[in-house]
Amino acid sequence: MKQRMSSEFIYQLFALLIAVIVVHAVYVGAIRPSADAHIKAEMALQAAGKDYVPERSFAVVIRDYEQESCFILLIWALAIMGYKGRRAMHEQQLLDRRLLEIPEGTSVLPQDAREYSRSLEALPEKEQDYLLPRTLLSALQRFATTGSIQAVSDTIKESCEVESDRLDSELSMVRYIAWAIPSIGFIGTVRGIGDALGQAYKAVEGDISGVTDERAHV
Repeated sequence: MKQRMSSEFIYQLFALLIAVIVVHAVYVGAIRPSADAHIKAEMALQAAGKDYVPERSFAVVIRDYEQESCFILLIWALAIMGYKGRRAMHEQQLLDRRLLEIPEGTSVLPQDAREYSRSLEALPEKEQDYLLPRTLLSALQRFATTGSIQAVSDTIKESCEVESDRLDSELSMVRYIAWAIPSIGFIGTVRGIGDALGQAYKAVEGDISGVTDERAHV
């Protein structure tokens, strides 16, 4: 379990680093140069006094650091959910396998539990960490120790509840990201409005280039 948690943490860390590198490279190499070129072209038309209809540029809308952060968090969240989904598929595949070769109608005695446990212990280490093998192994070990069906039932219930709590805790990062993305976007909107209002005095003098430039970021 600890080894899996460690590998998952490393995966999430590298996923975040890759998301930062890829998104920032796209912004530096394509989005910001395109946005700057579009803004300069509009400013040149304004300076020339020509009548024109301002075009809404997607590159200008997403050029700021807030939008870049949102894309990074989005890709990171998708990577985390992809990892969880892949593991869930493997868990589902194990449910279709017969892990214990117990003929139908056979009574299992406490002294037989150890023998049945060997087939679970012979599974690859990665598969032993999945929910079904762990739960079955814990149930057989408890049955061998106590010989009580009720104790086995309690063990299975406890194991499933612990797994449910663990999954809920692990998905908390995705929930935080889902909350953070619109919050960061709202910060960008507020900043754009503030910058536009800061240029309002120029609009009184007839120069609206600063206001329209900042409105493009809102």
